[in-house]
Amino acid sequence: MKPIAHIHTDFNEKFGIPRQSGLVKEATGIIKFEPEYRLHDAFRGLEDFNYIWIIWEFSKAKRDTFSATVKPPRLGGNTRMGVFATRSPFRPNNLGLSSVKLDRIDYEANEGPLLYVSGVDMLDGTPIYDIKPYIPYADCHMDAKEGFTSVEKMKLKVTFPDELLNLVSKDKQEALIGVLSEDPRPTYQNDRTRRYGLSFDKYDVRFYVDDDTLTVVEVVEL
Repeated sequence: MKPIAHIHTDFNEKFGIPRQSGLVKEATGIIKFEPEYRLHDAFRGLEDFNYIWIIWEFSKAKRDTFSATVKPPRLGGNTRMGVFATRSPFRPNNLGLSSVKLDRIDYEANEGPLLYVSGVDMLDGTPIYDIKPYIPYADCHMDAKEGFTSVEKMKLKVTFPDELLNLVSKDKQEALIGVLSEDPRPTYQNDRTRRYGLSFDKYDVRFYVDDDTLTVVEVVEL
């Protein structure tokens, strides 16, 4: 297999990327196809769907060895589960699966068609291997079990002083706050004195977490 496209997002590093697609609906991306796939006919009818599946590669999580078990962050990073019972990036073939909202298709762009999507959970430059439409009657199972993922995870309250928030482009503010509210830290870290740094778009955002509140203390333009 070879990539058919790459996605461009505001996530420059793995730290801070939402743990699942759709958690931060404001997190956006642009899918740009390789020249041989920029054929309008290949997209005919896609505009009739508003969600799509993306099959992609954990390109920064490659390993030469295979581990049958992993430690899901959701369980505190200490409990092992079978790799096929998780969505860990450390898999035999490093493939990821995301369902994102298809906001629009730009057929007129120089390197189009371009797909504008939201609810992304992928690193900037992630290679994409396939795209399929999300079909509710087949893809939505109302009786699905949650397994260990049913462990409750509370969103953080985000305190973002206006003088710091105003340093961020207005069209990025809501997405950034959404990313921070999902608590970018590993679940096993709970040090109130520790300062964290998150790279988002062209900004380095520094913060600390105390109980259920995340406080931004510095924003530096990269």
